[in-house]
Formats: sequence, C-alpha cells, structure tokens
Amino acid sequence: MSRYKLEPRADRNDVDHAIVGWDRPLETFFAQVFSTASPDEDPIVWVGADYGELRTPEAAIAVVEPFATIPEGTRAKLLQDYADGPSRPPSRQI
Repeated sequence: MSRYKLEPRADRNDVDHAIVGWDRPLETFFAQVFSTASPDEDPIVWVGADYGELRTPEAAIAVVEPFATIPEGTRAKLLQDYADGPSRPPSRQI
C-alpha cells in the first residue's frame, strides 16, 4: 500500500491534510481528506475503501483536488505503485 500526504489548498482552512494512495489488496486507488477540527479522527472524505472502487490515479486525485494541492509527479508515483507487481499472488488452482 502506498500513501502520499498532501497539503491543504490555501483557501481551505477547514482541511488539515489529504491522502492519496494505492491499496494493492483491494485493487483500488484511494483518497482521504482530514479536517482541522479532528485531524486524528476518521476522514471527512474517504473514497476507495471498496474493492476496485477507484480504477485510476486521476479518479483519486479528482476527489482530493478541491481540498489539497497536488504536487507534480503524484500521478506518476501512483501509476508506479500500481505497476510494481500483481495485486494478488497467482492462484495454483485451475
């Protein structure tokens, strides 16, 4: 699993930080946004917690873009995480 912490946009005083990443076992990218009111609590936005929910890095980035700045290269890092191997070990069953 990869996780990249993103800083809030200057106009979002209500956002502490956001996270994007790749969850290999769930085969999904994910996006989370955390509030300044409770940064250690559950995220106020959480997409990509279900199997295969977000199929592309662009989908995860689109979720957090209204809340956080997206550093250059974030999409490429997420694509590399996805490409770094199979999500599940090969099955021995036929």
